[in-house]
Amino acid sequence: MSQTVSPVSPVLQLRVDEDWLPVCERSALIAGRGVAALLPDGRQAALFVDRAGRTYAIDNRDPYSGAQVLSRGLTGTQDGRAFVASPLLKQRFDLETGRCLDDESVAVMVYASRIAS
Repeated sequence: MSQTVSPVSPVLQLRVDEDWLPVCERSALIAGRGVAALLPDGRQAALFVDRAGRTYAIDNRDPYSGAQVLSRGLTGTQDGRAFVASPLLKQRFDLETGRCLDDESVAVMVYASRIAS
C-alpha cells in the first residue's frame, strides 16, 4: 500500500519578539492586495507581496486615524520603493521602512518577513 504525502504549503512568517511566527499561507497573498493578520499580543500586521514575490509586513494601524486599515490600502511604487496608501486619508507608507512618504516625522512598525515551507 503506497501513501501519498501532500506537499507542505509555503507559509509567510513574521519576526515577532525574536521568534518567527507563521501568519498565513503564501497563497493568501496576491500582488497589489493586502491581508491583515492578528498577532498573539493583539496587534495587527498588514501583509503584502509584490509582483517580484518580495513580502512586506507593517503595522496595520493608520497612525493618522487610529483605524486598523492599512491592509486595505492601495499599493504602488515611487522611485522604485513599494508603498501602501492609507484608504482613509491617503498618506503613503514605505513598505520596507514604514516611513510616511508624505510626512517624514511619522512611521509605522515594520516586521521582518519570510516565506518558509
